[in-house]
Amino acid sequence: MSDVSVRKIVLLTDETYHDGGPRIEKPLRRGAIVALVKNPFAGRYEPDIMPFMDKLKPLGIEMSTRLIAAIGGHVEAYGKGSIVGEAGELEHGALWHVPGGYAMREALGGAKAIVPSSTKMGGMGTRIDIPLHHLNAAYVRSHFDAFEIGVTDGPKADEIAFILAMSSGGRPHFRVGGLLASEIKGEDGLR
Repeated sequence: MSDVSVRKIVLLTDETYHDGGPRIEKPLRRGAIVALVKNPFAGRYEPDIMPFMDKLKPLGIEMSTRLIAAIGGHVEAYGKGSIVGEAGELEHGALWHVPGGYAMREALGGAKAIVPSSTKMGGMGTRIDIPLHHLNAAYVRSHFDAFEIGVTDGPKADEIAFILAMSSGGRPHFRVGGLLASEIKGEDGLR
């Protein structure tokens, strides 16, 4: 990470014991980790931004490892995102697709489903909903969720907030049908 200037890392977790229905046997644990990183392209247009993507890969691995540990090691759903400060552009946030997504998939033993993502522009205190879905089959409705996160003092105009989110399971009282986690075939990341 020596070529990546990280100002701050924020880690947030929550536990849900019920969602209006009966108390669940084991609480749902969810969490997100945010790294506020100096944007090396802030304030200027750079045609070739790809080398920075490779430099972000160690950060993705570190963040994945920390988040998995923070929610207790058992993960069934994930997502990623970014918030780009006002001196940057959306494409700078898109640099997180490979370092964030592939790091989580690898850290979770080769998860098969694409990692859902959201990216937006925003200043300090901007919040974002990070979409979540099952890590091996995107069509498992019980795991469709989102984790809202933001950092009070970031991103600054010349920063990018890179974000990962994970969950230990699906919504506590899911009952909208569809593919069940126990029915996953694991062939294509969809079903």
